[in-house]
Amino acid sequence: MLVASGAATLNQLIELRFDAQMRRTARRPLVSRTIGPSHALWFGISLSVIGAIYLAVTTNALASLLSILTLLGYLFLYTPLKRKTPLCTLIGALPGAMPPLIGWAAACGRLDTNAWLLFAIVFLWQFPHFMAIAWMYREDYARAGYFVLPSTLVRERFVAWQSSLPTLVLFAVALVPAIRGESGIVYLAGALVLGIAFLCYSVRFAFRMSIVSARQLLFASILYLPCCLLCSRWTRNE
Repeated sequence: MLVASGAATLNQLIELRFDAQMRRTARRPLVSRTIGPSHALWFGISLSVIGAIYLAVTTNALASLLSILTLLGYLFLYTPLKRKTPLCTLIGALPGAMPPLIGWAAACGRLDTNAWLLFAIVFLWQFPHFMAIAWMYREDYARAGYFVLPSTLVRERFVAWQSSLPTLVLFAVALVPAIRGESGIVYLAGALVLGIAFLCYSVRFAFRMSIVSARQLLFASILYLPCCLLCSRWTRNE
């Protein structure tokens, strides 16, 4: 939480002048001058350092190292790439999927196949989630000079593939624990129902792009991940 909060603070500092050009970010505290840039800088650094040290002291060095790599990848790879290439989503999904690895490393002191399975689920989930956001606010992103979507000629095809194909792969990946016999009926049923519903919203958005379908896909993505993990937890308790 501390490292993620530090990364979010420093991200808003790096993108201050771009956030000022977007309606959805124009009220952020740095843009509105509620908080000064120097305060944000030291606050963000302090949160990040304290979080990394806390992980190293209370858990292990691996968890701390992963949190630092997540911070650096988010700030110095994903953030600048948003103004360079639509592939920024692919790069940004890597640090975006790191929290399960950090938690697993903190609990177990190592990373095994199940840790990477969680990583894969969160990694794939981000594509339809962000494509819905990018489509809803595409004019805002373009105004600020963010190249999160390609040119108009291939934009719809790009969004369609980025939203539907990862969701299809996600559906298959989420079933792996059941296929390997590591989960019970609760997780299997949950993964099937949630995966089919999420895939339906993604495909519908891919074939009929609109603000309404994008908003529905975004809402489906927000529900999918916690519900899927809840089914996993319930199965473990059984």
